[in-house]
Amino acid sequence: MPDEHRLEEKFLSQEAERRISEKLDDAEKIEIDVQTDLLKIVQGQADRVSVVGQGLVIQEDIRVQEIQLQTDSISINPFSALLGQIELNEPVNTIARIILTETDINRTLASDFVSSQMQNFDLDVDGKIVSFEAQKIEIFLPGDGKIECKGRVLLKERGNTRPLAYTAIARTRTSSQPAMLESFNCTEGGGISIELVTALMQKAKEFMNIPYFKWEDMVFHIKDITVEIGSLILMVETQVRQIPSSSILPSS
Repeated sequence: MPDEHRLEEKFLSQEAERRISEKLDDAEKIEIDVQTDLLKIVQGQADRVSVVGQGLVIQEDIRVQEIQLQTDSISINPFSALLGQIELNEPVNTIARIILTETDINRTLASDFVSSQMQNFDLDVDGKIVSFEAQKIEIFLPGDGKIECKGRVLLKERGNTRPLAYTAIARTRTSSQPAMLESFNCTEGGGISIELVTALMQKAKEFMNIPYFKWEDMVFHIKDITVEIGSLILMVETQVRQIPSSSILPSS
């Protein structure tokens, strides 16, 4: 009997791997393990789904070095499961460990996809609106919990537009201290006023305190960030609606 159960698990796991692989531009490794049996499938249940992936590429420029993901128990559509597709009857919570390299992060930041998602933003500085239009951003990971950012924006202030380049170093939050900005230096554009710096710091604080992020029909909550030399490690709680699904992975 255990062997029969394992055969069903292998069938679902292999089919899920195939469906996700079809949505990826490239993958060095993708392994999915569905833990269930025929009786649970008929009842619309599965104990858990775990995913291990390496070198996953989406939309040509978005790459993840490594991901390890595991769900809690899930409620599935039994008819779809018997046909080899896992369809969730209700959202499921997952825990994911994601590793991003410095090279992959900058490759993603320079992609057309991210450029199209970048939003310009306005700041109220002493009753006057100052606008920022992002042009370029690069991330460097020197380790020791630090993230260095170099970027360039167009600053629109009092009817004038000028380029502004900057370098900033931030330290990620830990269990004992919040995220902190260690330095901010203007390298092009003549600098900015103290009032504008204060408004920028407030905006950055609001961003870092966002409780969760949403993308498509997924909700992400970053629980922990570790910065090593050349790589960023994220522990993320995620709520997903389908495994696998075209709504999870952008179409190529």
